[in-house]
Amino acid sequence: MSKDYYKILGVNKTATEEEIKKAFRKEAHKHHPDKSGGDEAKFKELNEAYQVLGNKERRARYDQFGSGFESGQAGGQQANWGGFNGGGGFNINMDDLGDLFGGFGDIFGFGGQRSQGHRKSRGGDIEVRLEIDFKEAIFGSEKLIRLNKSVVCSVCQGNGAEPGSKIENCSTCHGSGSVNQVQRTIFGQMQVQTVCPTCQGEGKKITKTCHKCSGNGATIETTELKIKIPAGIDTGESIRLTGQGEAGHKGAQAGDLYIHIAVTPDKRFKRMGTTIFSQAHITFPQAALGTNIDVITVDGEVSLKIPSGTQSGKIFMLRNKGVPSLRGKDRGDHQVEVIVDTPAHLSRKQRQLLEEFDK
Repeated sequence: MSKDYYKILGVNKTATEEEIKKAFRKEAHKHHPDKSGGDEAKFKELNEAYQVLGNKERRARYDQFGSGFESGQAGGQQANWGGFNGGGGFNINMDDLGDLFGGFGDIFGFGGQRSQGHRKSRGGDIEVRLEIDFKEAIFGSEKLIRLNKSVVCSVCQGNGAEPGSKIENCSTCHGSGSVNQVQRTIFGQMQVQTVCPTCQGEGKKITKTCHKCSGNGATIETTELKIKIPAGIDTGESIRLTGQGEAGHKGAQAGDLYIHIAVTPDKRFKRMGTTIFSQAHITFPQAALGTNIDVITVDGEVSLKIPSGTQSGKIFMLRNKGVPSLRGKDRGDHQVEVIVDTPAHLSRKQRQLLEEFDK
């Protein structure tokens, strides 16, 4: 009777490769025989399903022939499913499966030693916090920062060898960086590629290591970088500088530098997106009769006309006096809330005038 591999993994027939991989990962961890409550038979069944559905060609043939899959017959011809063999074992490409088995790698005998070949480790990322003032966030600026980080060795240029010394192919892997091993697992025999234990995947052997970096290909140094702060940036936003992180291992790609921005507040203004808010205080006569007042903006003082009869809390809009958009040249607006101050102490004459006005 044909097995329903989609049902075994708990996915539908329209599932993507990523959904299939996630489903297998979840179920494999759940039913692993070395876990409490694990099920070896179920685990093998899950792996069988993933070996088919996790491969585009095998999945297509399985979808096409359906019930004829188990017998290996499709139109009278023997179907070739490559990954399985008559000896009860199979081949696994560990680079394809990645970390699918998580912490269970040691159970299979290969641990974390997946085939690396000449693959080199990318440099680590660096994260720093940079504080700027309110006006710098509005108009942008340049900042000089200093970092202690690993950089490519200036003597060996990252290869780890003393200049003039020989770099030879590894005698164990003959320059490939990996060796093949046949290991016995709960599924049977399995052939895997592992990192060469002699050269650690480099494929090369250095006869004399660099005197400055001791063969590491990188040294720790203080580096100065001039950072351009874009106009309109805000607290919580970050700047990414590709390749400005830690140096990669022996010529590998460097990591990235992430600069996390913190804007120092300005007591005169508040900001929301590209809009700036502030308040302006006027007297009762100014509100009643109308006047012109000077208002402070990020561009300096501007004159604001207050019409007669202005009420406290009235909002006036100063167009294009706000924050520039990070994605364009347009600026936001500056909203000014007018507060009418009520006098707390009145002279006798002022009181009389107000009483007459009230009548």
